[in-house]
Amino acid sequence: MAGDNPLLVPSDLPFGLPRLDQILETHYLPAFSRGMAEQLQQVEAIVGNADAPSFENTLVALERSGELLGRVSAIFDNAAAADATPGIQAIKAEVARRRKAHSDAIWLNAALYARVKALHERHDQLGLDAESARLLERYHTRFVREGARLSPSEQERLRLLNQRLAELTAEFSECLLADTNDLAVMVTSAAELAGLSQDAIAAAADAARAHGHDGYLVSLVLPTSQPSLASLENRALRERIHQASTSRGARGNDNDTSRLVLEIVTLRAERARLLGYANHADYVIEDNVAGAVDTVQSRLGELASTAVRNAAREAADLQDCVGESGGKFALQPWDWAFYAARRRRERYAVDAAELRPYFELERVLRDGVYFAAERLYGLSFVERTELPAYHPDARVFEVFEENGEPLGLFIGDFHTRDTKAGGAWSRSLVDRSELLGTSPIVVNNLNFSHPAAGKPTLLDLGEVRTLFHEFGHALHALLSAVRYPMFAGINVPRDFVEYPSQVNEMWAFWPEVLANYAKHHLSGEPLPPRLIERVSAARAFNQGFETSEHLAAVLLDLAWHTVDQDTEGIEDVETFEARALAQAGVALPQVPPRYRSTYFKHIFGDDLDYSAAYYSYIWSEIPAADTVTWFEANGGLTRDNGAAFRALLAKGGSTDPLLAYRDLLGREPRIEPLLSRRGLISEHS
Repeated sequence: MAGDNPLLVPSDLPFGLPRLDQILETHYLPAFSRGMAEQLQQVEAIVGNADAPSFENTLVALERSGELLGRVSAIFDNAAAADATPGIQAIKAEVARRRKAHSDAIWLNAALYARVKALHERHDQLGLDAESARLLERYHTRFVREGARLSPSEQERLRLLNQRLAELTAEFSECLLADTNDLAVMVTSAAELAGLSQDAIAAAADAARAHGHDGYLVSLVLPTSQPSLASLENRALRERIHQASTSRGARGNDNDTSRLVLEIVTLRAERARLLGYANHADYVIEDNVAGAVDTVQSRLGELASTAVRNAAREAADLQDCVGESGGKFALQPWDWAFYAARRRRERYAVDAAELRPYFELERVLRDGVYFAAERLYGLSFVERTELPAYHPDARVFEVFEENGEPLGLFIGDFHTRDTKAGGAWSRSLVDRSELLGTSPIVVNNLNFSHPAAGKPTLLDLGEVRTLFHEFGHALHALLSAVRYPMFAGINVPRDFVEYPSQVNEMWAFWPEVLANYAKHHLSGEPLPPRLIERVSAARAFNQGFETSEHLAAVLLDLAWHTVDQDTEGIEDVETFEARALAQAGVALPQVPPRYRSTYFKHIFGDDLDYSAAYYSYIWSEIPAADTVTWFEANGGLTRDNGAAFRALLAKGGSTDPLLAYRDLLGREPRIEPLLSRRGLISEHS
């Protein structure tokens, strides 16, 4: 009965916050069944309407449909990534299969498409406002891209492909999580961890005890490069950790993802051809800001050649550093971060261990992230400890406008755990929509290591930047002000979604913000000016490596997704990957891709889906870097600037992103700020 399942009844909590503390795993499948059945009934009512198709009785009705299913899906998707218990994982593949079948039942509904098509054909006669006109255009485009024009036999094949892909990507995520946990590196002696801070060593001891082991456990994060490699003095242990990281999904065991990669690529290629595209990348990028695969490849290929040259120079310099330190070995991937940190200390007197005490999580959050949002947008944040979250680690904050009006809820889930996917991401539990009368509830998930008992969480520079980055996504969702759910929050083209979050990173190092939060967690002393100057001077350091490892992953993604339907010529994942990196000119032995294929969750997992779109991060960085120069030229952290940028965020997906950008800056994005930021300007000037 509905009363026994909190997913089936609207919540009485503020902003409709779901009763997350009352939801059991057994509630999900019944709730999905009810939600799907309700939406299909609503769709049938639209199709069965005897009145001629109108914007209200077709498109607005579609936007109103599926409210229950949307609520259940948002809650489950967050749980499946943030707290993927064995029970959640057990139902994940079933949910993926059923949801894809449900989606196909709507987008391949011929009668429903006929109503949308009829409206599209006379759109000039409907007198629609700009947002409504875009809604009609996007619905028509979506129906076509989902296969509404295919013949019945082609649609049946498409349904089978979609079903299998849903199963495979869910399995990839499950296998990767299991293998990442299995490959955490056990260390028996604290002496082996020399170079790590005492807090990090204590946290590793706590992690080992939590898993029933004596000693120390070094957990793995999602990318290839592991944070501990910058500090560990024990070269053999560095190699063990690197090899564990790069072997994920490639060990020939039950969690091996190689077979999944090959089948996913094959089926995506077939689906693209069925829909009339040369390959999966053509299908994906056509509907993004970039517009065409050739546009992406030419721009990024140019950047890659310069980045690789810079990385090669950096490698030679680090090899000299090895020799200067008495080493008689060739620089390897597991050595790079360690010797780069040493060079950074020598040249800029910047030591990560010296900085960490000034970046305590609570202070960075309240006096940094929230402080910048208050100065720009007038927002304030009050923790609501009485409101339930889905895990004890997750914290709920109410967000208020400057005039005291409540805006929505922000949930921060900051620490790593075995049931949590790696990396960092943002999700909405509820989107803000004028049509539905809903307010935003947005979650940020990060993976900071738990400190030892009674100790604060201290962050490194990269983690500080990530905290600001993910909150940029949260702001996009919180400040969205659109009528239709389709356009709410971060429902924008994939290669624009990272733009607001990358802009928000700038405030992490803005002098006024940095001075407010960068204080020693024990003494309260501010970060010394000498360290601030050194951090600023060192920001372009190691950019050849950072740009090359990122572009290697980008170009690997495009290589997988520009293969045609005939993938029988692919011998195996490792061989294909090596050839693709060599052909792209990014096969540096000391600089592996940020993600190798077998743990490239962004493109082969089920909950991110950046397939053929991992380029989006650096593509979005072009307008983001340019926008940073706009803020700098216009006075930085001011309410006027915040109002102007908020106007862009408020539009969500309701307008062409480039139009919103031109409204802000008055021109097209310039690439020069990105080149300067990444140390590539000399090659393009």
